[in-house]
Amino acid sequence: MSVPRRGSLVEGRGQIAGLYDLLDTLGRGHFAVVKLARHVFTGEKVAVKVIDKTKLDDVSRSHLFQEVRCMKLVQHPHVVRLYEVIDTQTKLYLILELGDGGDMYDYIMKHEKGLDKENAKLYFRQIVQAIQFCHKLHVVHRDLKPENVVFFKKAGIVKLTDFGFSNKFHPGQKLDTACGSLAYSAPEILLGDSYDAPAVDVWSLGVILYMLVCGRPPFQEANDSETLTKIMDCKYNVPAHLATCPQLNDLISRMLVREPGRRLTLDQIALHAWLATDAGLSGAGAEMPLIARAQISEEDHAFIVQKMLNGNIAQKEEIIQSLEKSSYDHIAAT
Repeated sequence: MSVPRRGSLVEGRGQIAGLYDLLDTLGRGHFAVVKLARHVFTGEKVAVKVIDKTKLDDVSRSHLFQEVRCMKLVQHPHVVRLYEVIDTQTKLYLILELGDGGDMYDYIMKHEKGLDKENAKLYFRQIVQAIQFCHKLHVVHRDLKPENVVFFKKAGIVKLTDFGFSNKFHPGQKLDTACGSLAYSAPEILLGDSYDAPAVDVWSLGVILYMLVCGRPPFQEANDSETLTKIMDCKYNVPAHLATCPQLNDLISRMLVREPGRRLTLDQIALHAWLATDAGLSGAGAEMPLIARAQISEEDHAFIVQKMLNGNIAQKEEIIQSLEKSSYDHIAAT
C-alpha cells in the first residue's frame, strides 16, 4: 500500500505531509489513534486512523491489511467510506469519512427504554443493507456492535465502520479465528469452534436490534462469566412492549438462536414481515461505487478538475487515471 505521489512523504507535527491538518483525538486503540483532521486543499473534515506499524505483530499486521482490502471492496452508502491510504515508514494512515452525530451506542444509551419502532426499523434496515452487501462480496464483519455504527445526522442515515476484524470467506467453508466483543459474540465463537461466517454477523445483528428497541444489551451481566452463561443459554428478557409486537419479537428470536444453521439468513431478515413493511430494502443505485462519474454532472466534474488543476493537486491526465482506477490516493480523495 503506497501513495503514488511525487516527492518524499514527510510526517510533520500536527500534519500529514501537508495534505491534512491533524486536530483532536477521537479515540484510541492498542496500535491506533483516531484523529479528527482537515483536508488542507478542500477544508473538508475527515477521521484519520493512525496505525503505528512499529507496534504490530504478525497477526495484527495481517488484520490491518485485511481491513484495508475489505474497506476498498465494500463501497456502499451505509458503509463509512475509505478515501485514502497513506503509507510511511512507521505509520499507516487510513483517511475515512467523518460522521456528524456520534455512534449508535451513545444514542441508544440516551433512550433508556429503546427507540420508537419506526426509527429502530429505519436504522436497522440500513445496517442490514450494508451487511447484505458485504456478504454478497463474501466479506464478513465479525465485530458488529452499536459502537461501530456511526450517525450522519445531516443525511439522516447511519453507516457501518471499523472493519478491523473483517475477513473474506468462501460460502460453505468455515472460519476459525475468535474475534469480536463478548456481549455481541455468537455462541460458536465463544466455544472456540470453527464457524459459518455469515451466521456470526446475523447473531450480532440480533443483539443490535434488541438494543435498539429495548435500550440495553440482551445478555450483558455484571461479570463476564454470567454474560457467557446467558449467551450460551440464549436467555434474554422480553419486555412488555416487545411482547406486544409479535413480528418484532419473532425477528429477534430467529436471529438469537444457539444453532447457527437455524438462524435467519440476511435475505430472510430483509424480507421479514416486520422489516419489509412500509419501505422496501432495495435502494436505487445502492450498489454503485461511490466514486462513479455517473453520480455528478459533466459540468460539476469539469469544475472540480479545473479547481484541482488551479491548486496544483495533479495534472489532468493523472486525475483521470486516478478516477478510472478508483485509486485510494490523494488525487481521488480530493
